[in-house]
Amino acid sequence: MEATAEEVDRAVRAAHAVRDALADRTVRAAFLRTAAELLSGAEEHVVEAADAETALGPARLTGELARTAAQLRAFAEVVEEGAYLDIHIDHEDGTRTPPWPDLRRVKIPLGVVAVYAASNFPLAFSVPGGDTASALAAGCPVVVKAHPDHPATSELCASLLRRAAARHGLPEDVVSVVHGFDAGVELVKHPLVAAAGFTGSVRGGRALFDAAAARPVPIPFHGELGSLNPVVVTEAAAAERGEQIGAGLGGSMTMGSGQFCTKPGFVLAPSGEAGDRLLKSLTETVSGTGSGVMLDHRMRDAFVAGVAERAALPDVDAPVTPGAGGEHTVSAGFLTVPASRLAEAGPHDALLEECFGPVTVVARYDSEAEITAVLSRLPGNLTATLQIATEEADGSAAGLLAELTPLAGRILVNGWPTGVAVAPAQHHGGPYPATTSTSTSVGATAVERWLRPVSYQSTPEALLPPELREDNPLGLPRRVDGRLK
Repeated sequence: MEATAEEVDRAVRAAHAVRDALADRTVRAAFLRTAAELLSGAEEHVVEAADAETALGPARLTGELARTAAQLRAFAEVVEEGAYLDIHIDHEDGTRTPPWPDLRRVKIPLGVVAVYAASNFPLAFSVPGGDTASALAAGCPVVVKAHPDHPATSELCASLLRRAAARHGLPEDVVSVVHGFDAGVELVKHPLVAAAGFTGSVRGGRALFDAAAARPVPIPFHGELGSLNPVVVTEAAAAERGEQIGAGLGGSMTMGSGQFCTKPGFVLAPSGEAGDRLLKSLTETVSGTGSGVMLDHRMRDAFVAGVAERAALPDVDAPVTPGAGGEHTVSAGFLTVPASRLAEAGPHDALLEECFGPVTVVARYDSEAEITAVLSRLPGNLTATLQIATEEADGSAAGLLAELTPLAGRILVNGWPTGVAVAPAQHHGGPYPATTSTSTSVGATAVERWLRPVSYQSTPEALLPPELREDNPLGLPRRVDGRLK
């Protein structure tokens, strides 16, 4: 089933040949809506296929399918509105120094986009997921490298997307799927691939990112690689509601067997009685969580080995021991360590690296200086969370919030990071290694990854694309001479 280099080449060339078919925004929006309709209509079959390959369960997968369909509909609205084109018109102005010529700018699609499907979201971050939906919304054909954990689900979803395209007179090759590790490497190197989107491991993503940069013509590579998603609990918050915070943390870090990219994998909590109450609640919550199935045996083995390595470090305790739960399952747990052990480089640095699965590390601090010292050593993240007391909402926690802000793309206060709303203001990205770019893979602005701006200078009206003509025949939102019209 793995695609050969020749088959990858054919898929990319076929996608490249049909890129102009996506030029009509009205047709594109209708295509995205029909794709959502067909996916929802095939819910029983899609969920059954995905559950057979991932064991994520019908309830989780039904919700994920609804999210996937909602993403497609949301991007249809983005396409229809047209604001994503970011149109600017500056008329000729000879009174300026130096004088301005007539300048008109619009964003255009990059071309064929390679999408690398994620293991942990067989729908929302896979063949019909956000990368594919946003690329199609931008007007870019897509070639998806399916994840090996769910090949049948990938093919089923691809067939539904291709059927949706055909219903609107679009060539089916606007979406295609290839399988296999070597196919993924060939895909990122193909000269007709103009950009790539990836969700996966740091090791795999970095290898593809380097390959994208090493091409004779480098291309944008928007990769989501790994994230620790730190949480800071103030002493006042632990004193006010330590039990509630412990329970919330336990629920968030075990959700989906800890296989969410936004799992809180590292927590700074206070020493002392208030912190003890938090840990007691966390212990009760995690202990009551049953064993779970990891997405594949490779991930399970990595999790078991990773927690064993971390638990063996000096001064690391396991109030609830994570690890092998059975022949095919893992048990949730958490580790504790004095925050002072992490203030400087050493063997405990392993605790500052993501461990994919149902485990978190709680570093107990004695002072705010220790919080600062540890935060200064953290890598980039998708999220960072601050748990504060009611009394600290007056601004007294602003310093901690300022320390967390450089570390992540989404900052939460008194919430939990698992669960990413598909909303216009959402940002799902962050400093490296969370992502390899500053863009988001969730929300309306995800479409910007697959576009580039072009300015037309002193161009006769008849030669301008319709989006830039003076009478605005398409009725698009535009900024003209600095004013939004």
